[in-house]
Amino acid sequence: MKISLLKLSLSYIRRRKLNTFLNVLLLALGIATIVVLLLFSRQFEDSLTRNARGIDMVVGAKGSPLQLILSSIYHLDVPTGNISLREASRLLPNRAIRQAIPLALGDSYRGYRIVGTTPAYPALYAAELAAGNLWQQPLEAVAGAAVAAELGLRPGVTIVSDHGFSSQGDHHGDHPLTISGILAPSGTVLDRLILTGIPTIWKVHEEGGSEAGSDHDHEPVGDAAVALTLPKTDFHYAPADSGRDITSLLIRYSAPMAAATLPRLINARTPFQSASPAFETARLYNLLGVGVEALQAFGIILIVTAALSIFIALYNALKERRYDLAMMRSLGASRAKLGWHVMLEGLLLSLGGALGGLLLGHLAVEMLGSWLSEARQINLSGTVWLAEEVWLLLLAAGIGIISALLPAIQAYRSDISGILAER
Repeated sequence: MKISLLKLSLSYIRRRKLNTFLNVLLLALGIATIVVLLLFSRQFEDSLTRNARGIDMVVGAKGSPLQLILSSIYHLDVPTGNISLREASRLLPNRAIRQAIPLALGDSYRGYRIVGTTPAYPALYAAELAAGNLWQQPLEAVAGAAVAAELGLRPGVTIVSDHGFSSQGDHHGDHPLTISGILAPSGTVLDRLILTGIPTIWKVHEEGGSEAGSDHDHEPVGDAAVALTLPKTDFHYAPADSGRDITSLLIRYSAPMAAATLPRLINARTPFQSASPAFETARLYNLLGVGVEALQAFGIILIVTAALSIFIALYNALKERRYDLAMMRSLGASRAKLGWHVMLEGLLLSLGGALGGLLLGHLAVEMLGSWLSEARQINLSGTVWLAEEVWLLLLAAGIGIISALLPAIQAYRSDISGILAER
């Protein structure tokens, strides 16, 4: 009985190909909109959380706190400026600071950013090496997994960095960098970065006196001079580093109470500014949330419109099939069977739209992720499936049932003798 009902419903759906296609497409577009928003918001939020893991505060030049967070943690914006290494070293005796990791930004290689730092930075993300070793001396660098895969980098290859964050900047041809290692994929911002020691950043800017390093003519010292690592007393500020600059410090608190006192102290009594990743990323997510909510409303409108469209299609189709249904009743079909036939048709239309919407949504996210990957932005994948998508299927099934409910009741109550007498 179920098989015959299924075949019958499918045959009626095929008879109205254009109408069926438009109804399914309308519902699919609504479902796809919701799927894209679910995947984007979930992966974006996970990316923000994962990349800010273990960082309580960022200290940098005064300016926009959000810009400081985006540039120093997510590497999506330009830095607010540089800060004096000598001034930064004066923060370290504060007992509220458990660890401080320095960053020196300003260069790139073929669009991928080069970050001067210490080994504490990859250790913060529990990064592992897939090949080679971490940098041991100036002019050595380690490439992230995504960088190495796209550019074909491997240990022993030399690269020439560009000043700025695009390949259009001046080239530091006098100081090529040697790739000493490749990081294993970590799913963090490290995948799209090239890491090196801070002395490397100083060295490649010595002759030009660019903003990444101040005017000086002495040889840079090793990483020990800027080893703001755990324990923080490993930091050694050498007199020879007078005039040196870094871009920012990634701070970890020694106690939760530090969040109430240290940021105000830094903002009020130092030439720096402090920015909280938790606060700024929440603000960023709230700003994006306005657009997300607007698109969600649009998707819901499409779904409601699709439900009305399916209802109208089934209602009109019922009028066209009154005689067919009456003949089925005369041949022994029960009233319940006629009602279930119409309900099944609505369910097939809604589930077809839902499945099409899921596939369309994941395809759109995969294409968006490919574009963002080429732009060196966040990682986004359409291969991720969420538990919420099951609820979308149930929602679509409910829409199909509700849309077909009134036509199904009418089919159930149809007067056989009256319809046949009309013929």
